[in-house]
Amino acid sequence: MELKVPEIGEDIFEAKIVEWFVKEGDRVKKDQDLVELVTDKASFVVPSPINGRLSKIYKEEGDVLGADMLLAEIDPE
Repeated sequence: MELKVPEIGEDIFEAKIVEWFVKEGDRVKKDQDLVELVTDKASFVVPSPINGRLSKIYKEEGDVLGADMLLAEIDPE
């Protein structure tokens, strides 16, 4: 399953990755916080949508992203 940057908000077009709370290969649970993003107006975390294993991280801490960009892949359990 693809993990993408959620819709950021009106008039906000970019978010920066502050910190990954998990590593590639880690098992994750639904609603577990995976990554923290920050915009010029707020910071927020992206939770896991499913139980599974984080198989691939595509973007690293410090990367600036737009809405709907691919962050990672999660293999369902």
